[in-house]
Amino acid sequence: MPHHTPLIATIVAGLVIAFIFGAVAQRLKFSPLVGYLLAGVMVGPFTPGFVADQNLAGELAEIGVILLMFGVGLHFSLKDLLAVRSIAIPGAIGQMAVATLLGMAMSHVMGWPIMAGLVFGLALSVASTVVLLRALQERRLVQTDKGRIAVGWLIVEDLAMVMALVLLPALAGVITGESGASGAGAWLKPLGVTLAKVAAFVAFMLIVGRRVVPWILHWVVHTGSRELFRLAVLAIALGFAFGAALLFDVSFALGAFFAGMILAESELSQRAAEETLPLRDAFAVLFFVSVGMLFDYRTLLESPLQVLGVVAIIVVGKSLAAYAIVRAFGRNHQTAIVISASLAQIGEFSFILAGLGVGLKLLPDEGRDLILAGAIMSIMINPFLFNLLLRKPDPAKAAVEVEPATDLVPTAQAGHTVLVGLGRVGRAVAEGLTADGQPFVVVEDRPETVAAGRAKGYEVIDGGGMDERVLAAAGVERARRLLIAIPDCFEAGEIIERSRKVNRGLEVIARAHSDGEVEHLATVGADETVMGEREIARRMLERAEAVTPPRQAPPPRPTGLAEPLSSGVRPILDDAEAALLAGMGRRGLLPGEAISRRQLHADPEIELFEDRRLEEAARTLAEKGLVNDLGEGRLALTVAGLPWAKPAG
Repeated sequence: MPHHTPLIATIVAGLVIAFIFGAVAQRLKFSPLVGYLLAGVMVGPFTPGFVADQNLAGELAEIGVILLMFGVGLHFSLKDLLAVRSIAIPGAIGQMAVATLLGMAMSHVMGWPIMAGLVFGLALSVASTVVLLRALQERRLVQTDKGRIAVGWLIVEDLAMVMALVLLPALAGVITGESGASGAGAWLKPLGVTLAKVAAFVAFMLIVGRRVVPWILHWVVHTGSRELFRLAVLAIALGFAFGAALLFDVSFALGAFFAGMILAESELSQRAAEETLPLRDAFAVLFFVSVGMLFDYRTLLESPLQVLGVVAIIVVGKSLAAYAIVRAFGRNHQTAIVISASLAQIGEFSFILAGLGVGLKLLPDEGRDLILAGAIMSIMINPFLFNLLLRKPDPAKAAVEVEPATDLVPTAQAGHTVLVGLGRVGRAVAEGLTADGQPFVVVEDRPETVAAGRAKGYEVIDGGGMDERVLAAAGVERARRLLIAIPDCFEAGEIIERSRKVNRGLEVIARAHSDGEVEHLATVGADETVMGEREIARRMLERAEAVTPPRQAPPPRPTGLAEPLSSGVRPILDDAEAALLAGMGRRGLLPGEAISRRQLHADPEIELFEDRRLEEAARTLAEKGLVNDLGEGRLALTVAGLPWAKPAG
């Protein structure tokens, strides 16, 4: 089988170069999307060097579009939209109308047809979901009133774009004159047919999909197979998208969007989002790479004024329109600034619409290049614009700021416990702390878990434990103890290191699933690490000993080194040997469990001995049958050594 094929080369080159450019963009405080788009430019036909297969890249991008739209539907919240509908719906429609008219005016100056201007203006009117949400999350604004308005505004824009993607193909034949018909009937017939197909698909999804999708997922969950659940979610996303196009002649995008919406109604939606996230991210990256491949960088040199005009519409025109609309609805200056700044960029929907417009011969290639150039530049400018505008104080000094600047409300506690994670382990720990009357603060980033914790009366900081602002809000610098109940070892390690920087005397207890994780967490500063499997084994052994009648001790073995375990006679141990066994006992080791000598020697009571003496003690313990020397610097406790592996006293 040949190793070098166009498909493999396209995927590998796209992902590897996207990673490099995305990492550089992140390092420079830009959105990784800029890096992904530039990676596409590097492997595209307009730059020297390797050129990826554009046809294959386009097909991979289709999968990316399906999964992107599935994610949009999965996170679509009618409740969030209705909560801010009085401003989000008219505001989004008004701002999109202004941006579209500005785009049409610019296209008219360039001599394009009116429908090219319409597609061009629509592509400039819609903000990137990825960029907007990231900007709000970085500034802890999502759960504030202004953040909810911005998200509701975005939902309206997304819905408008879904409708545009559905209707444009139906009207393309009439617009380009390929249908041969004219008059009002030429417009109404394809429009009516398309709307009828969309209505049939929506009815099918609401009547059949609403029942079948949850049933499939619940059945799969009861099989207990995580892999099968992940496969089921992907099959639903891709299957409904393909079925929508095949049976109802509507776009992949609409089918995937509705599949996500239906799945969002299930209580398994959060798990579905988590399970499909890696694949969605991978294909989303390939989508942005494929878009970048279409960009001719010479546009920046040949049409600099047009590029500046596009950037001005996106960054200035849209922002001023949004600001004026928000202020007209009686909101304060700060709310208007946040919303206008968050919308001052374009992204994935603009690329999809531009690609569709070019494919339908409604938009010239130059229009797509201008849209891509405007997207790259607006995404690069957006963080700086956000920071610049948010630094400016509210001119209405007399107005009382009722809402905090972010959704992070710091705790007032001191000498408390910080509990990171409120999953199955975290809930049990929280209940125990509550029963014992110990003050604690929970750090959790899953919205539904945050809500459940607050409903129980816990003080919950909404955010990830690796965010230093979240740790500061949880009062980790004043805390007495840090309990890390999340299962991710590397995330736990980051949290420990960041907490140790601000509180050296913090007692840290973490959880792990393997000896390697225990060693890693001990290295980064955990005082104690609880391994779930070890505790289960300990409890099983305790239970087995409790129900098993005592056995008669066998006769002593003539080893001359130590009395047998069951005789109850303690072997003769020197202080170094006793310290090693006690250290293994403090680690909670069971027979057969390995530990590295380096980790064992770091024990405060063991590190007092010289390395030479500890090496000799390990050798003699192995001779006495109390430990096994596994080689490569690792020791394991034996059954004979277990009774003596207890701290002195």
